[in-house]
Amino acid sequence: MTDAFLNGFGLSLSLIVAIGAQNAFVLRQGLKREHVFPVVLICALSDAVLITAGVFAFATLERVMPNVVPVLRWGGAAFLVVYGAMSFRNAWRGGEALEAGSNGVGGLRSAVLTCVALTWLNPHVYLDTIGLIGSVSTGFPEARWAFAIGGIAASFVFFFSLGYGARLLQPLFARPLSWRILEALIGIVMWSIAYGLVFA
Repeated sequence: MTDAFLNGFGLSLSLIVAIGAQNAFVLRQGLKREHVFPVVLICALSDAVLITAGVFAFATLERVMPNVVPVLRWGGAAFLVVYGAMSFRNAWRGGEALEAGSNGVGGLRSAVLTCVALTWLNPHVYLDTIGLIGSVSTGFPEARWAFAIGGIAASFVFFFSLGYGARLLQPLFARPLSWRILEALIGIVMWSIAYGLVFA
């Protein structure tokens, strides 16, 4: 159970921390101290829904089409290897930094709508949560709930930390070196999970 929880937590966190529009938006709201709680709650709850759907949709798929699951598991492992390699490449090249910008989005309604759009209209969120997390969860057939809870916990920890710790994090992650270190850590986590997925 603990192993499943930690794997779910590590995989989810590795996927979430990648530089993207959603994280930049959350960071911006945190820096401006505007509607931080509803924004981070929407992000975390959205991930909770998607992760749960991914984990248990794959459980159903495994019962209905058992021959498909090994293919998806190997595909997930291959994706993790490539994703990890890209993270190592980004760490080697450097030059990226998360810019929060200086302008907020205004009222609560505008902030909520922007957050929902950045979360649910991003095709990568479905690949990450339903596709990748769902396929990796098949490696823990007796502990899928623990795996899902680990992934959901990582989302809550990350988004609330980013939103409320933005003023502390922004100077750090405005530096390209910080992102190079983060990318290297993401690569290590991705390859470790891929190894466990293949040799489980």
